[in-house]
Amino acid sequence: MEKVAVLGASGKVGGKILMEAKKRGLDVTAIVRDASKAPEDTAVLVRDVYELTTDDIQPFDVLVNALGFWGDSVTEFSPSTKHLLSILNGTGVRLLVVGGASSLYMDASHSMQLRETPDFPKSFYPLGTEMSKSLDLIRQSTGVDWTYLSPAREFSPKLPRTGSYVIAGEELTFDADGNSKLSYDDFAIAMVDEIIAKKYPNQRISVRW
Repeated sequence: MEKVAVLGASGKVGGKILMEAKKRGLDVTAIVRDASKAPEDTAVLVRDVYELTTDDIQPFDVLVNALGFWGDSVTEFSPSTKHLLSILNGTGVRLLVVGGASSLYMDASHSMQLRETPDFPKSFYPLGTEMSKSLDLIRQSTGVDWTYLSPAREFSPKLPRTGSYVIAGEELTFDADGNSKLSYDDFAIAMVDEIIAKKYPNQRISVRW
């Protein structure tokens, strides 16, 4: 049985991943800053991301990074990623990351990311830029086994759980109706599937309906 730690388990996406992993019978620990926000009936490690050490992480097979930073805090994506990469280096603990759609490429030439398109919301540009920087850090890392999952362009907790999804690559892709959508629930299913199957080591993949 895989031993999984979910960093950011009190968040909306992290909570979905934690519950899906528990549902599948995995041994799951929630890593949270505030013990009062820890999920019920779940092992808990109370740590800020920067307090985490190699000794904290070593007991696990997988660390899921589901941290989210917003507003003025978006600049924390890169330093927090650097810290995780440093404590994971050489441990054999896999890093699976809840990524964003804004760094997906618009075509096979990889000359433009979604965040660089004219109609991309300006209010989300700083977030998309910082998440893209953190992905670059992961790509450049050595000694860490990682997988980075980007959701669809429309990624919402209000969308239903369908139990199905499509795995794509580095480019933004669409369904037959021209939509790029995914629910939090189905993203969690895809994440736990990758935890178990280990199909995409050291790759960024995208997930949509």
